[in-house]
Amino acid sequence: MGSTSAHKNEGLGRRDVIKRSAALGLITVPTMSFLSACASGDSGGDEPVKKGKTSAKNPLGVNESAALDVVIFNGGFGEQYAKDAEKVYSEAFPKAKVKHSATQKIQSQLQPRFNGGTPPDLIDNSGAEQMDMGVLVGKKQLLDLTPLMDAPSYDDPNKKVRDTLRPGVLEMGQFDGDPVWIMYYAYTVYGVWYSQTNLEKLDAEYPETWDDMLALCAKAKKKGIAGWTYAGKYPYYLPFSLYPFIAKIGGREVLDKIDNLEPNAWKDPAVKAAFEAYYELKQKGYILSGTTGLTHIQSQTEWTKGKALFLPNGSWVENEAAPTTPKDFKMMVSAPSGLDSSDKLPFGTIWASGGEPFVVPAKAANPQGGMEQLRIMLSEESSKNFTKQVKSLSAYNGGTDGLTLSTAMQAGVDALKKAGDNVVNPRMQDWYVKLQKEQIGAGLGEMMAGRLTPAEAIKKIQAYADAAAKDQSIKHYKHQ
Repeated sequence: MGSTSAHKNEGLGRRDVIKRSAALGLITVPTMSFLSACASGDSGGDEPVKKGKTSAKNPLGVNESAALDVVIFNGGFGEQYAKDAEKVYSEAFPKAKVKHSATQKIQSQLQPRFNGGTPPDLIDNSGAEQMDMGVLVGKKQLLDLTPLMDAPSYDDPNKKVRDTLRPGVLEMGQFDGDPVWIMYYAYTVYGVWYSQTNLEKLDAEYPETWDDMLALCAKAKKKGIAGWTYAGKYPYYLPFSLYPFIAKIGGREVLDKIDNLEPNAWKDPAVKAAFEAYYELKQKGYILSGTTGLTHIQSQTEWTKGKALFLPNGSWVENEAAPTTPKDFKMMVSAPSGLDSSDKLPFGTIWASGGEPFVVPAKAANPQGGMEQLRIMLSEESSKNFTKQVKSLSAYNGGTDGLTLSTAMQAGVDALKKAGDNVVNPRMQDWYVKLQKEQIGAGLGEMMAGRLTPAEAIKKIQAYADAAAKDQSIKHYKHQ
């Protein structure tokens, strides 16, 4: 690997030499209706079931005969891991009927149930139609999961559930103070994904500097291979590598200011430098042709076919792209390349955090059952099953002993080890889902399509953030 300061003798940093040129492009971002009207869910509905008797085997007081209604997002992780955990629930409570549903249309299918006061007992609130977590919390639509966090863990009655979680997972579920509103079940490593095999074919290693990244993209282009592709129809995938890139350049405090909706946060020099670097990929023709029209699945497929070297994504991609991934692909992930020697944080700075958010609605008929199902899922057995099936770490701090990890999972573990304390956790995507997915994503997408310059994209995104900061109809959050 090259040194991060390998190009300092050129006299100018990357910030000084990035070129801009005009280009035309068009991108369409799907508009979603988010759950902003959930507070109207006072119209009544099914009465909550009577709580059961608490015991050592039933610490949450589950009603042993009450039905359990679970809705799972059927995306990159599929649904079988949840079904397997539900079988454990059924064995523990044989009189209870477990209703399992799986969908990719979380918001459109569940908003009517929230508004009608009859939500499920447990929801995997994920995917493109994810319900706005900030709105759900702000409108008091979710159950506080603190009783689950303080309950004995499934494997060790002397250890609380909260003490079995990976670092940062519990805190992610806290929006304002101590209550825990969300249980992020997967542990996701976000970054730049690539095939070690395809890099080796180019006699290349993963580039640690932006100059090296551009040089490798130029080399690939001569071979008819694009440097990058991404989910053009869902450009909010771009921040999976862009946000830690910004933090590496300017420090984690830049991301905190963005999350806090502080004035001019998007005008920080680190944001400008990162945007200009990504724009250069577009201007130099290093983005796969047609990327702006690709879904996440289509971009992943083009990537696994070897048409592009790099893909910004999360660790669910290994399982989601499995049907098209060659056996010798050697899927890997890395932290973003650095910009230049003046970066505030070292190479290896990466975004990793809880993913796949599970929630128990406040108006659930069987909230104890919903929490108990999560307690089961946070057992070592269920965690190992999840990891084996979907090739991802879970929130349970362990569950890999005795397992043979894939190259992608091992790369994620290695990336976390290399990052050390330099793991960032931007909260925009769970505090302000609409702002992140519809507006910031749209601005980035237009820039990467060549429709906006970096300066224009920053101005547009800053305006969106300012509007959100002034919007008194939404609850605002800040890093503590």
